[in-house]
Amino acid sequence: MNSIWELETFYRNRNVIIIGSGFTGLWTAISIKEKYPEKSVLIIERSSIPLGASTRNAGFACFGSLTEVIADSQKMGWDKTLELVEMRFRGLQKIQNYFNPNDIDFELTGGFEILNNDSSLEMIDIVNANMKLITGLDATYFLNQSKIKEFGLSKSNFLIENPCEGSLHSGKLLQKLQEKAQELKVEFLWGREVKSVDEHEGYIEVHLPEEISIRAEKLIYCTNAFSTEFLKEEEIIPARGQIILTEPIEGLRLKGTFHYEEGFYYFRNVGNRVLLGGGRNKDFKTEETTLLATTEFLQNHLEKFLKEIILPDQDFTIALRWSGIMAMGSEKTPIVKKISTRQFCAVRLSGMGVALAPEIGAIMSSMVYGQD
Repeated sequence: MNSIWELETFYRNRNVIIIGSGFTGLWTAISIKEKYPEKSVLIIERSSIPLGASTRNAGFACFGSLTEVIADSQKMGWDKTLELVEMRFRGLQKIQNYFNPNDIDFELTGGFEILNNDSSLEMIDIVNANMKLITGLDATYFLNQSKIKEFGLSKSNFLIENPCEGSLHSGKLLQKLQEKAQELKVEFLWGREVKSVDEHEGYIEVHLPEEISIRAEKLIYCTNAFSTEFLKEEEIIPARGQIILTEPIEGLRLKGTFHYEEGFYYFRNVGNRVLLGGGRNKDFKTEETTLLATTEFLQNHLEKFLKEIILPDQDFTIALRWSGIMAMGSEKTPIVKKISTRQFCAVRLSGMGVALAPEIGAIMSSMVYGQD
């Protein structure tokens, strides 16, 4: 049994409960408290730190490579594609305006994409004309062959540059968001897994282990790939992204964030190290999992890619290997909606949580309380 002190503090009723303390949960909590400071907000996180994608990604501040935008436009149409790209672009702008770049290691180094043939270049003028409405640039994407040699990418045929993208430190960004949330009096319960949820006429009840429950007016799921047990009707496909990081490399020439094959491969420098992730398109079925593990097959594949494409003439040693879990669907539009009278969700960010979460948080705060 719990004491009266626990029941009247940690487990007391709240206005809003958010499940999940990653980027989406934190930006949502911050947005609610900034707009409605009188509302009490509690974030419940089952781990000691968020363990999905927010702290286990590649630290890209990106909104879509050329081939990805082309592929999305062909699949979803230009209207949906541009709406999504604009949301990502605005999200990155918000991060830059919200935090001191030095505090989150934000560097506007430029985003690059390696192409092995020129078929995508035939679309570049059409893409740039559409993107100008978002970025304000005549050429968001342009060919920059001189940097192939500069970066030591001698096995690459074409290099596309996008000056609006960069990199950041995901852990530091998450910590800064936590600090901001706490400054706004958002409360946290760490290491508590939500067992079940009951919606009643006047309140919602969130059940935790040890027969503890907390009531709230509203509940928001920000659990991304880990949402299937709560949101059984939604199309949420987990997608594991495996990553390797080298030891420091003397004289490393690589600088910036890079995509390859519609973003299925992504790599960047972290100081004088190389971080490389992706390749799940080589083993889709195995990587449709929420298990935080690495596989010998993909790890070997990534090392081969590193040796052949990124560092063709250099020795390297792998320092770290890890994985993160993204959430995908048949298309890349996130699921941000009201699912019942008192329950809402903001999930399925398709590997773009860094850029999307600031905007999704604002949308969710208006959705939850905008009509009250």
